[in-house]
Amino acid sequence: MKQISKLFLVSLLSGATTLGAYKILFDNNGYFSSNKHGITTLAPESYGRQVGLSAENIDFTVAAEKTVHTVVHVKNVSVRTISNPIMEYFYGYGGGQQQEQVGTGSGVIISEDGYIVTNNHVVKDASDIEITLNNKKTYKAKLIGTDSKMDIALLKIDADEKLPYSTFANSDSVKVGEWVLAVGNPYNLTSTVTAGIVSAKARNLDARGIQSFIQTDAAVNPGNSGGALVNTRGELIGINTMISSMTGSYVGYSFAIPSNNARKIIEDIMEFGNVQRGILGVEGGELNGTASKELGVTQTQGFYINKVSKNSGAEKAKLQKGDIIIKLDNQDISTFADLSGYVNTKRPNDKVQVTIIREGKNMVVPVILSKNENFNTEFKGIELENIDTANKKKFKLDYGVKIKSISNENLAQYTDELVGNIILSIDNVKATNVEAVSKLLNNKDEKQSIRIEMINKNGEVMRIII
Repeated sequence: MKQISKLFLVSLLSGATTLGAYKILFDNNGYFSSNKHGITTLAPESYGRQVGLSAENIDFTVAAEKTVHTVVHVKNVSVRTISNPIMEYFYGYGGGQQQEQVGTGSGVIISEDGYIVTNNHVVKDASDIEITLNNKKTYKAKLIGTDSKMDIALLKIDADEKLPYSTFANSDSVKVGEWVLAVGNPYNLTSTVTAGIVSAKARNLDARGIQSFIQTDAAVNPGNSGGALVNTRGELIGINTMISSMTGSYVGYSFAIPSNNARKIIEDIMEFGNVQRGILGVEGGELNGTASKELGVTQTQGFYINKVSKNSGAEKAKLQKGDIIIKLDNQDISTFADLSGYVNTKRPNDKVQVTIIREGKNMVVPVILSKNENFNTEFKGIELENIDTANKKKFKLDYGVKIKSISNENLAQYTDELVGNIILSIDNVKATNVEAVSKLLNNKDEKQSIRIEMINKNGEVMRIII
């Protein structure tokens, strides 16, 4: 009986100890209570449901399924002549050896009858282009046209069926932070889909300032060039073009040509056979804290006009030095890439509503864009213009600027010899067009001598220093 009493007493004490510990630690105001102020150990009901990131809110599968069937593998076969200088020197062997080179990339089908957009650098110098669809069918492709300046090429295949194709979205409406998918064929791994967000818009990676890229952190590698950048609805917002890398492989950021720019170039090639490029006709630079202080203006964003080009739409609309462009139509302008990117979606004779700040007041000025060939610049009394199609064919050139007139007294006696000549380079920098030359010359002092390489009217190469 005594033994039973002892066991009962021990059980009672154990139960009391357990109940007391629970009260102290877990009850309403216990140490681990969820009601104790400042301490919460119980996860809220929303734990693990990150707002905006859950599968319920974003589903990439539909966009991926739509896009992989519209992205193709592009195979570029080119032939290069490899010379052997040692053989030539000792044995007089010439002519070189023909060597076949194969490059690969991606492309996007944009119509059911087989038009495909890709990067110009993917098909450059190709003697043969082969397209492989997602269903493994292969076709020979015809090169319809290219724009090397904007790195876009248009191809055409004759398929035996209606093809799935991507629809263009309005790339101006893309927002930073928006989810995107990159679809292509990196390292010949076909139909690869990667996801990321739009990291930035209107990135300028070109010294000439003519490009305006969408930046994304979706993984893009060699072979992705020419592939699709799409939104979560599977609509085309860009053509993947390049990566920023010290190694040649993806390290964090990639860049795409906005779909609005690509679509405009494609439409031009299909309708006119070449790209119709409109020019606003202003030169200057984007504002920031330092530039604004030097210029004596309070505005720190926008494009400051330093010069208005002759015969341009800007001159006819009476834009002037000192005006600050802050908007084109409804597009805000903070940088030169913003400005050039928007103008590149327009054609000659298109009207653009230009919002400027002049003497502290906002004004809206309608400007009719002029043709690229009418864009002139002047330096040291030499007026330059872009070369026309006839000159390109005559001298077999795809770049250069033409001397239109001479007003420099020191060169007056050479006017007949110089006017009509085509400048190929200035200080060993390729004279691609008047825009590039104008930007180059703006960084040089009028008193500084420059070295010019040109072709005269007889096709002979000349070099002068002025």
